[in-house]
Amino acid sequence: MIKGFIFDIKKYALHDGPGIRTTVFFKGCPLRCLWCHNPEGQNPGQEIMLRPGRCLEKCSRCVDICPFKAINKSGSFPVINASQCNCCGLCAEACPTEALEMIGREVTAAEVMDEVKKDFMFYQQSGGGVTFSGGEPLVQPEFLKELLILAKNYHLSTAVDTSGYVLFDLFLHILPLVDLFLYDLKIIDAERHKRFTGQDNRLILENLKKLVAITDKVIIRIPIIPSINDDEKNLKEMIEFIASLGPVKAIELLPYHTFGKDKYARLGREYPLGDLKKPSPEEMKRIADFFKQNDFSVLIGG
Repeated sequence: MIKGFIFDIKKYALHDGPGIRTTVFFKGCPLRCLWCHNPEGQNPGQEIMLRPGRCLEKCSRCVDICPFKAINKSGSFPVINASQCNCCGLCAEACPTEALEMIGREVTAAEVMDEVKKDFMFYQQSGGGVTFSGGEPLVQPEFLKELLILAKNYHLSTAVDTSGYVLFDLFLHILPLVDLFLYDLKIIDAERHKRFTGQDNRLILENLKKLVAITDKVIIRIPIIPSINDDEKNLKEMIEFIASLGPVKAIELLPYHTFGKDKYARLGREYPLGDLKKPSPEEMKRIADFFKQNDFSVLIGG
């Protein structure tokens, strides 16, 4: 029985493909984008997340129960020493207010689909379905394929949200089972891409060329990050590259937001982009118009 690691199942998702969808978030991602709003999806294994506002000042159950002495509470909330913690989960089980939470769980494909099926009526009415996201779903290829097979057995529309930073054979492995690829495109210059995501983009660009050549079920998603990829040079290079691919289904421009900022603090990490402001509606419209001038179908916000 194939199992995989996920960190969330989001019901009634409206921005992860057409219609009302359920989005399944996979653990593990090869990139480290500075603006990532799902940092809990980057590492492939389990992690502990702390919600300090829920912590009881005089409680020390987590400190007392940790067999590895990885937690101390010198202040008003616990501090976890990541080098000593093995994510056994005993602290989260002992926490009376759920201030400590284990992120990531191992599940079977059947268990996931049992949750997805519950909203079948909404999918039928809206033209929706199930989207597999992350993290990067293609880093767990056999688990993803099993989920896609089950989804098709239930006649569900399927979408895969991908960074593209995987071997192309993995796309071929699932191609007949996918109704829509949501393909991220961030920066065209390879060195610049590496500076802001941790990896260069040559594999990503090559995979996108190959994918568009064999299927028209690709929507290119471009996150718009002020001062990182919204300059005229990168936007022009984006347009030239996309135009060279041939027909694509659509382009979605995703404005930067800080919805995931608190997650970094809960994971004990510093948010990489500080107080970077999100782009204004006027700026997003200007960028959208720039793409539309080149005869692309453009949507703002997914």
